[in-house]
Amino acid sequence: MPQALSPSREQLLLLTLMAAQFTNILDFMIMMPLSAQLMAVFDISTGQFGLLISAYSLSAGLTALVASAILDRYDRRRVLLISYGGLILATAACALAPSHLLMLVARCMAGLFGGVATSIVMAIVGDVIPLERRGRAMGVVMLAFSLASVAGVPAGIWIADHFAWQAPFVAVAAVACLVLVGCWVWVPSLTEHIAAQHEDLLQSYKGLLSNPNHLWAFATSFMVMLAGFMTIPYIAPSLVSNAGLSHSQLPYIYLLGGALTLITRPLIGRITDRYRHALVLNVLMSISLLPIVLVSQTLPLGLAYQLLVAGLFFVFVSGRFIPCSAMVTASCTPQYRGRVMSFNSAVMNLGSGLAAMLAGYIMTSDEAGRLVHYDWVGYISCVFTLVGMWVAWKVRPVS
Repeated sequence: MPQALSPSREQLLLLTLMAAQFTNILDFMIMMPLSAQLMAVFDISTGQFGLLISAYSLSAGLTALVASAILDRYDRRRVLLISYGGLILATAACALAPSHLLMLVARCMAGLFGGVATSIVMAIVGDVIPLERRGRAMGVVMLAFSLASVAGVPAGIWIADHFAWQAPFVAVAAVACLVLVGCWVWVPSLTEHIAAQHEDLLQSYKGLLSNPNHLWAFATSFMVMLAGFMTIPYIAPSLVSNAGLSHSQLPYIYLLGGALTLITRPLIGRITDRYRHALVLNVLMSISLLPIVLVSQTLPLGLAYQLLVAGLFFVFVSGRFIPCSAMVTASCTPQYRGRVMSFNSAVMNLGSGLAAMLAGYIMTSDEAGRLVHYDWVGYISCVFTLVGMWVAWKVRPVS
């Protein structure tokens, strides 16, 4: 273990890592509410927009496949600074992209660097924070997702509405520059792990993938992400084009949804600790079928109705990830846990990327600009949810 940090230095480190995760997650999430503007600016179809969404996830997923096998050979601080700096450049490149093709390249680069940055942030927490405080520390860092939903995405939409679609990417890159300085100052050099013997990539994953319980756990994560991201990226464009909401009303959707997850996630976490993970996951997945169907219908019933549906969607669809993550963690023995979580991160990114791409090619736009066949996407998402419920019962808790 590295030398223990003082309580104040530990808090500064965790806040810095949370800020890094916040900008990383926001870089991914901000694409979704900007969909209508990007589709108009680049004159692209829903399928081509789906590629923009999936580019980040697929790149991050492919990066995570090899990250755990090679990143342990280098100083954690140096890897974080390089990967996070690359993410900043890729985010800035998104604002400068003059075409769909160059935006696609920029999103791939953002996913490549963002995937490494996420992996190394979690590794730093594991290296620096003692076991008895590690769960709480992970909770602090993972708070970045809810903060991105509650504050980051609504702010990004407001900035895009008052300036231009490029402005949110510039704002994220500017904030990330400040965070990079914080990483330089408050993240310590971590090299103790370098002396350990490291397996090559194939040897590292041979034992991992030969265990059927691991495979069932990965399959559950994949189905949960596949079902969720069939619909999630297209909520914003469907609300604008099909339900008749204005761009200025979109922040209320994300603000309410994010706020509700801040309240309900701790509750779902406590329930997950009390009951069998597969049972909690299946209950949440069963309930989530209703908001999935409702959100994919996008009926023109006004802001109050859309807030109600979006609130249910955020709570139950995003809530599924909590028991799913706990299930994957418990599906392996401690000596495999690092590799299992890294591989599971790749599986989740690949699942979300494939889902966004598949849904984009199922849908089309009519002459009035409305999304056609979004309801089909919702029904397919429900089918994947049902498959995920069956797969989840195959996972056996071993730890």
